[in-house]
Amino acid sequence: MVLFKRKSQIDDDLGFGTQPITGDQRMMNTDGSSNIRRIGLPLIRTSDTYNWLISMSWKKFLFILLIAYLVVNIFFASLYVWIGTAHLKGADGITPRDHFFDAFFFSAQTISTVGYGHISPDGFLTSCLAAFESMLGLLAFALATGLLYGRFSRPTAKIVYSENMVIAPYKEIKGLMFRLANLRNNQLIEIEVQVVMSYNETIEGKKKRRFYPLDLEREKIGLLTMSWTVVHPIDENSPLYEKTPKELAEAEVEILVLLKAFDDTFSQTVHTRTSYKDEDIIHNARFTTIFSRHNNGQLILDLSKIGSLEKLD
Repeated sequence: MVLFKRKSQIDDDLGFGTQPITGDQRMMNTDGSSNIRRIGLPLIRTSDTYNWLISMSWKKFLFILLIAYLVVNIFFASLYVWIGTAHLKGADGITPRDHFFDAFFFSAQTISTVGYGHISPDGFLTSCLAAFESMLGLLAFALATGLLYGRFSRPTAKIVYSENMVIAPYKEIKGLMFRLANLRNNQLIEIEVQVVMSYNETIEGKKKRRFYPLDLEREKIGLLTMSWTVVHPIDENSPLYEKTPKELAEAEVEILVLLKAFDDTFSQTVHTRTSYKDEDIIHNARFTTIFSRHNNGQLILDLSKIGSLEKLD
């Protein structure tokens, strides 16, 4: 059963293959990552550690740094207590808790190479442990500094997309539209967007995943200073022509959006991706304006309303 007419050329599967989508799953998450579960990998993958630390969120990254700092200091503090706090000059704690905190703060001063001097090692074993910890601290803080630099210097595109797509009047026909804008103050130039429709198709009793590049009103703009409403005209050549929401849901349609731009700040090309499911397509609706004027005539762009829309009769 063929629900959508396709172009004569071979489908560009974008690397997802022809496996059908079931259970209302996405092929691509809204953040641009692939919705694929990978198994059979080694439990410890040191080759992915750097990429994992660089690409995770800032909250998670700072939390991991804090936990690692506490765990290392607790470990060395436990070793100092095991050796004996009598070998730490200036550690005048009385209770076991005081001994542990004396060792903990001595460890923190040693691993950061601050060395206030209030507490100092006394004895060969304690001095060896303190020397090893100070060397480990130099390496650890150098690694943390490199990760921080890598996160700050990594060029990324901070594009905000409308939560939904709409099918709205466009010229004398209708158009499939979504809206996007740049959340940062940097300049993005030579922006190109590619929109591909993915859907399940039953051929000889077997379901396959098909991909159809959607023609756009405009695929490229020179500078993204305001918002951009990307439009796919739904004419006789469009696979969405006269398609009902029920037909889109039966085919489990997913619209994949791939955007490429040149970041003028880093002088590098950046990429961003997102996707829309069939339930994210609002029929007979249009986006509301997000522009207004200041008293002095300056144009105001309200990015909090990037997804604001209204239903049509």
